Amino acid sequence: MSGDTCLGSALCPAAGHKPKGGGLKGGSLGNKYVRLNVGGSLYYTTVQVLTRHDTMLKAMFSGRMEVLTDKEGWILIDRCGKHFGTILNYLRDDTIALPKHRQEIKELMAEAKYYLIQGLVDMCQAALQDKKDLYEPVCSIPIITSPKEEERLIESSMKPVVKLLYNRSNNKYSYTSNSDDNLLKNIELFDKLSLRFNGRVLFIKDVIGDEICCWSFYGQGRKLAEVCCTSIVYATEKKQTKVEFPEARIYEETLNVLLYETPRVPDNSLLEATSRSRSQASHSEDDEGFELRDRVRRIHVKRYSTYDDRQLGH
Repeated sequence: MSGDTCLGSALCPAAGHKPKGGGLKGGSLGNKYVRLNVGGSLYYTTVQVLTRHDTMLKAMFSGRMEVLTDKEGWILIDRCGKHFGTILNYLRDDTIALPKHRQEIKELMAEAKYYLIQGLVDMCQAALQDKKDLYEPVCSIPIITSPKEEERLIESSMKPVVKLLYNRSNNKYSYTSNSDDNLLKNIELFDKLSLRFNGRVLFIKDVIGDEICCWSFYGQGRKLAEVCCTSIVYATEKKQTKVEFPEARIYEETLNVLLYETPRVPDNSLLEATSRSRSQASHSEDDEGFELRDRVRRIHVKRYSTYDDRQLGH
């Protein structure tokens, strides 16, 4: 044999055999192969490998610490044997190929700390830090680059969709004093919601639209509601653009779109419950297009009320 061999847990000492202690010192083992029972996993290796580095294993097999053996001569180590073969490889070669998964690296590092193998501990810590730096983000937010891309994203999504359109450069007038702060609050709320409901709702950003700050909510490929956060106010001498932060309304509409989490099916009752009711009168094709647009709840933050397209007097 030229290395360690795991013989499997089937060769564990029979029940009832009590380990002996005190009679076997590491120095009496010589430099030949020794047999190790590490938590039920059995290994062959040499004293030379075990004593190459200044570790707990060196203390055990150089006579400084007492070792326990069973009736068959297996030296007992009361630790999990899952990663002990990797530890022996490190003692032999001063390097190893670390596991790919973070959990296994953490397990190996715990064993290396127990056996006081500092070099292996450092390797594990460096690998964990690298994996942390390369860790994928919690969620990714598509940024719309064209109207066709927006249409494709919304129609193909099996999840509800929340879109935030913000484009500060669309303004024709100066902003009110709080507008910039409110614009940032809208963006921050969008980021917070995208983290909170990641996996349940598709969040997308639009930075090329014609509005300054506007939220849109979609379910089953259809637009359900819209919250416009901008309005024109009249100062003493000039017009100004005002951006508001309707936090409660945005939360309400976000919760409404969660009703559309289920797979896409024709559910007219759900659409009717969360959209404007249809007109009962017959219409031309142009009127039908207007009717569909009318079913979208358009909320202007200044009034916090449903926008009605009907003419006065009707």
